[in-house]
Amino acid sequence: MNQNVLSAKKETVSEISKSIEESGSLTVVSYQGLTVAEMQELRKTLSKCGSSLVVYKNTLVRRALEEGKHADLGDLLNGPNGFVFSKEISEGPKALVKFARRHEALVVKGGLVENKVLDAAGVKEVSKLPDKNGLIAMFLSCLNAPVTKFAATVKALAEKGQPA
Repeated sequence: MNQNVLSAKKETVSEISKSIEESGSLTVVSYQGLTVAEMQELRKTLSKCGSSLVVYKNTLVRRALEEGKHADLGDLLNGPNGFVFSKEISEGPKALVKFARRHEALVVKGGLVENKVLDAAGVKEVSKLPDKNGLIAMFLSCLNAPVTKFAATVKALAEKGQPA
């Protein structure tokens, strides 16, 4: 093989490995049957939530996964696949599952979340998780609840103590 071709493949494998390490989740999808317009719509939807859809050769992705000790995901790499890299764990899967409801040709095969291999059902469960802002809101409401209850109790006692 030509040295230029080999070096280009090595660069692509290192690029894939870097993307896997930097992303919170990697989702493997089958896009066979989607039109070009639908693919563009999917890419726009994913870019809005900080995710990206990339198409690589399965053999190059398999090599990158083996380098990163994620060879278990290699079972999903059959046929034409798209790879969705998401910075936030649930954002990409959430957008994919929502898009797949409207477009039956998009099939979620599985993925990798925090170094754990998931099947399609696992990816759908991850899509139900709240995003970062939702988690922060839940945490703040837990912190705020005792103070709010205490203030309501003091107010009720103060109103009860005053004659009408």
